[in-house]
Amino acid sequence: MTTSLDGSVTSPLTTALRRTPDQILGPFYPVSRAPDCSGDLTRVPGQSGRARGQVVLLGGRVLNAAGEPVAGARVDIWQANAAGRYRHPADTNPAPLDPCFEGFAMLTTDAEGGYRLTTVKPGSYSMRDGRIRSAHIHFDVTGRYDRLITQMYFDGEARNDADPFLPGAAQGRDMLITKLRPAPPGSELDALMAVFDIVLLRG
Repeated sequence: MTTSLDGSVTSPLTTALRRTPDQILGPFYPVSRAPDCSGDLTRVPGQSGRARGQVVLLGGRVLNAAGEPVAGARVDIWQANAAGRYRHPADTNPAPLDPCFEGFAMLTTDAEGGYRLTTVKPGSYSMRDGRIRSAHIHFDVTGRYDRLITQMYFDGEARNDADPFLPGAAQGRDMLITKLRPAPPGSELDALMAVFDIVLLRG
């Protein structure tokens, strides 16, 4: 017996979850610097001030297809800043860099498969061929048995339908889109919350 996301107890045979769709790694995976492990991408050690943009409290759970939590999974997260630019030498986007935002975190899931990160909503940007990427955040999740590379998108974005990669997720597209909601009481006044659960096959 296992406990599902809504708290109900069910048989493993009835809790088969769809695996989160794959997405491209992309050209801007951070390779030249260490990730932030504090869980807060809105501040850079040694820098005063805070990252520009809408603060997002991002969190969720990593599960296997049986609905069981995947504890101890490594979750790499990277993204563009609020202006749509990555801190990566290959990004030629003329949008400004943010000195208070480096955009690369490494987290480890807890006993319930949970992870949490404070970040900012990334901006959209034009690719070299002129296509426009909708706002998204990259994930590279490594469990005990499986690795999954995917991306999270935001509900209601005008550019979602034209994004070069989101429509390719087909029937799994809904698993990649999350809604921004008001943050819980006691959070920052301007913060929004996003929940993004990730499903591996075996964990």
